[in-house]
Amino acid sequence: MDKTVPFGAAMLLDFVREAEVGRSDRASYDVIYGNNQDKLPRPITSMTLDEVEAAQAGWTRRFGSSAAGGYQFMKNTLDAPRTLRDIEGEMGLSGKERFTPELQDRMAYHLLKRRGYQAFIAGRMSRTEFGRRLAQEWASLPVLAATKGAKGRVGRGQSYYAGDGLNRALVAPEAVEAAMERALAAARLHGTPEEAPMQAEKPVRPKPIRRSGRFWTWLLTAGGSIVTALKELNLVALDWRVQLAILTVIVGFAAYAITSMPAVRQALGMK
Repeated sequence: MDKTVPFGAAMLLDFVREAEVGRSDRASYDVIYGNNQDKLPRPITSMTLDEVEAAQAGWTRRFGSSAAGGYQFMKNTLDAPRTLRDIEGEMGLSGKERFTPELQDRMAYHLLKRRGYQAFIAGRMSRTEFGRRLAQEWASLPVLAATKGAKGRVGRGQSYYAGDGLNRALVAPEAVEAAMERALAAARLHGTPEEAPMQAEKPVRPKPIRRSGRFWTWLLTAGGSIVTALKELNLVALDWRVQLAILTVIVGFAAYAITSMPAVRQALGMK
């Protein structure tokens, strides 16, 4: 497995490769559809991407499909127009690169991300939905719940492409679910930042009222203002009703200032 593929994804891709071609060793990367690789003049891992693409049309005529490599890449995938050439463009490849096992791993990881791998690892996509998307990419994998397939309704355990006369699921849905859970556990334990589940932002806790300088400043200011007004302005000589009105205004301003503080509003249950 290419070293740039994250640990959890590598485990899942090993499972996919074995499901697609029946093996997961080095030779698995040279397989073409129907295990007809021995009929080719040379291994496909020694060919460039451009050479593989040029040969695939002939493989379709001779063997029934253009599927090539450990992950059975199609010249024109079953969810056209996404083709092998599209992967080149998305990955910034020139077509002159050799179709090595390492390149195949990176290309398969690209497809895995296309199908929602990162969302699944982060908990934003359900296992059933991710399984459906994997089944769309790799016909040997079954859907995990009844859904609309390429040729009509398919049930749990069937290939997404059941009924096309070419494809069928080659592994049980329980095996897919187990592989997904292993990949999820591995990503959480050994994953790179690319695989790490998204962390929820920690809520910002408002400063407790008793520690708020603004709260005590306004409270003491209000109290001091009342005392100062009574002494300096000789308000004690006024009618008691006038004194009450003045004090009400002062206390009102102080109360407004204090209750405008977020911490106070939260403590009082105010929105």
